[in-house]
Amino acid sequence: MTDIRQHNRLAWDRQVEKGNRWTQPVSSAEIAAARQGQWTIYLTPTKSVPRHWLDPLPGKRILCLASGGGQQAPILAAAGAQVTVLDNSPKQLARDRFVAEREGLTIHTVEGDMADLSQFPDQSFDLVVHPVSNVFAPQVRPVWREAFRVLRPQGILVAGFTNPIIYLFDFALMERSGELKVRYALPYSDIEQLSEEEKQRYREEGIPFEFSHTLEDQIGGQIEAGFVIVGFYEDHDLQDDENPLNRYLPTFIATRALKP
Repeated sequence: MTDIRQHNRLAWDRQVEKGNRWTQPVSSAEIAAARQGQWTIYLTPTKSVPRHWLDPLPGKRILCLASGGGQQAPILAAAGAQVTVLDNSPKQLARDRFVAEREGLTIHTVEGDMADLSQFPDQSFDLVVHPVSNVFAPQVRPVWREAFRVLRPQGILVAGFTNPIIYLFDFALMERSGELKVRYALPYSDIEQLSEEEKQRYREEGIPFEFSHTLEDQIGGQIEAGFVIVGFYEDHDLQDDENPLNRYLPTFIATRALKP
């Protein structure tokens, strides 16, 4: 498990260097709008989070969970929240510090594992914001349990995650030709289902290891942790040429969950 976490830390540092779209900090114009109450954040690629899922933001204690990259955390801080962002990648966290320094924001950055929030006491936060990132965690139920623990009663978890159906397909073939060919059984794991040669290429090229999770783990896992699901939507990827499945079904899911 430690080796996977270490690989993904280094891989996401490399993604920052490569300019991955999820490592691009928000603009000064977006920060200015958020300061005026016109904020927008994303848990999934194209649909913004409904305002009523988060409002009111001023004064709220928010944990942006596995959410580095200079995107969600600075917007929420500019909107008046007290924001902590936890991420496995030092360079992703540096993106948040960059925006904070550029815009005069206060953001607390913490390097750590999304499945281990032991450095935070029980009931530390009013809101946990968890964009699509548990695809990089071998097990997702510990993530939900820890999010539940650190939220106060009546606290809210908003989370984005991948539709597990995307992992049925031969993604290398899909990237090369757009052809959709069923290849893998679910739940999928890069560690279990890639060849040693493919895994070595991931290490050399700085590609994060991914893991699909069943809907039972993604949604049922939140319920088992104690949450009540009170909001739900689906979303597509940004471009059809990046993900041919876009033409057939939504490939991302977002949930809003209440800690009673």
